[in-house]
Amino acid sequence: MYDFQGALKDIKNKGLYREFRNVNAAQGPYTVIDGRKMLMMSSNNYLGLCDDIRLKRAAIESIRKFGVGAGGSRLTCGNFELHRELEERLAKFKDVESCIVFGSGYAANIGAISGIADKNWVIFCDRLNHASIVDGIRLSGAKLVVYKHCDMEDLESKIVRYHTGKSLIVTDGVFSMDGDVAPVDRIVKLAKKYNLMTMVDDAHATGILGEKGRGTSEYFGLKDAVDISMGTLSKAFGVEGGFVAGKRKLVDFLRHKAKSFIYSTAPPPYNMAAALEALNIIETEPQARKELAEKSVWLRNRLIEKGFNVPKGVTPIIPLMVGDVNTAVEFSMLLYNEGIYIPAIRPPTVPKGTSRLRISIMASHSYEDMEFALKNLVRFGRKLGIIP
Repeated sequence: MYDFQGALKDIKNKGLYREFRNVNAAQGPYTVIDGRKMLMMSSNNYLGLCDDIRLKRAAIESIRKFGVGAGGSRLTCGNFELHRELEERLAKFKDVESCIVFGSGYAANIGAISGIADKNWVIFCDRLNHASIVDGIRLSGAKLVVYKHCDMEDLESKIVRYHTGKSLIVTDGVFSMDGDVAPVDRIVKLAKKYNLMTMVDDAHATGILGEKGRGTSEYFGLKDAVDISMGTLSKAFGVEGGFVAGKRKLVDFLRHKAKSFIYSTAPPPYNMAAALEALNIIETEPQARKELAEKSVWLRNRLIEKGFNVPKGVTPIIPLMVGDVNTAVEFSMLLYNEGIYIPAIRPPTVPKGTSRLRISIMASHSYEDMEFALKNLVRFGRKLGIIP
């Protein structure tokens, strides 16, 4: 019998033990966690749509009409008109031919990668890519070649060394723990030079980057350049689900090969209805996206001015680097006691020695909210010797 208790003790001794916090209200700038009102500064609800009344109305109306469950996989009895409508709208939004919706972003990544590639493929993967990408590569049986984070010289040298004909470069568009943007334009250039396919996980860019919120391809002015574009409905869209967009033949292929699509119950119709309403808002109300960018820059710059180790960037993900696991946990707890929720991010989510507070901004945060957070970040940062 495996010694689970001993393994858990080791996890605790390393400061890596995690406990659930109970969220007891809708996610907005403020929510209720373990019975306490808290300023939420860590949510992926970037545009504040999780609690938007329009999404709730769309979901409620769909529940009245279709019920609360899909009843089966898309390929049996669970394919609703709302699934098709959302896929068509998302394809148009991403400016591609077709789209396929999955139950989650994780399912989209593992389904797309393991559905396309096999042991005859080579997949080049950024060192800081999301775990779902790595898992998808491992499930596929392809040769995994990891290149240094956003290092195009290292990527090219490894392409020259390992590319065999069936190869894919896959990267996060926006890295979820660092908030930096991948050099997708340069990745596409290398892919064309050596005849590789490209895949971008735009989970944290969809609805956020680009003039119309279409993601990193739009941000870099690329059209029809990325072969496989993945996105989620659980960040800027405020609901749940994932999708893969691209050429029609690619999407049709995935319908027959992506196991996480074939063998999963379809996302419930009400989730599709809410996602459609979120897409309407993203397409017609760019002001929220603009305000999000402005507020993110404001807080990032204030933190840098105060002496925190915060990298420059353009996204609402702001990593406040601490380094030591126990210091990061203590920092987070001091903030929690003051009514500010910013969990400590520790290995294995991030590399050893890079524990941090992952701050994320919502368009619905006020400057007063951010001033309150900043004041306490500075206060406790000085107490812990993180800043002078």
